Amino acid sequence: MARDPEVRRGLGAIYAKASKIAEAMYAARGKPAHLTERQYRRMMITGAYLWEHMGDAPVILIPCLRRPVLPPADSLPPEMRVRHDAELAYMSRIRGASIYPAVQNIILACRALGLGTTITTNHIRCEDEVRALLRLPDDVDTFAMMPIGWPVDHFGPLTRRPLSEVVHADGWGTAWPS
Repeated sequence: MARDPEVRRGLGAIYAKASKIAEAMYAARGKPAHLTERQYRRMMITGAYLWEHMGDAPVILIPCLRRPVLPPADSLPPEMRVRHDAELAYMSRIRGASIYPAVQNIILACRALGLGTTITTNHIRCEDEVRALLRLPDDVDTFAMMPIGWPVDHFGPLTRRPLSEVVHADGWGTAWPS
C-alpha cells in the first residue's frame, strides 16, 4: 500500500507512462465490437482521467504475489519431466486465481465504505520501474494497481449486457437460455 506522497507521485508517473502504451494499443486496435462508439469514447475519457490522476489518490494499493516455485525438470520422475513445460504454462495461467478474488473483495469493501477504487493493470507494462520504486523482492510480482479514495461523482446504476450475450451453455457459441 502506498500512502507516502512521493511514492504515490512516482507510481502515478509510471502509470501515466504505461498508460500511453495502452492508449497506443487501443488506438491501433480500434473500438471493440461489443462497445458502442459512445461507450468506447467514455472508456477512453475516464481512462485518460485515471492516467493523469493516479498519483493524486490518497492510497494506492498494489496487490502482489510471490512467484510459485516449480521443481527443476531433472528432479522429477521421468514420466513427469515431459510435462515440465506444460506445468510451467499451467502455473502461469492460474497465478491470478489466488489474488483476484481478494482484489474483488477489496473493491466491494471500498464500495460499502463509500470509497471509490478500480482495478487496473497498465503499470505491468513498466513493472521494473514499479519494482524498483517499491523495492519489491525479485520473486514478487504485482497484479494490479488500485487507487483508493473518495469518488469524484456518486455511484450510479450499472448497466450489464444480457446473459444471453455473454454466457455460453454447454459449449462456446450456444447462448444461455433467456
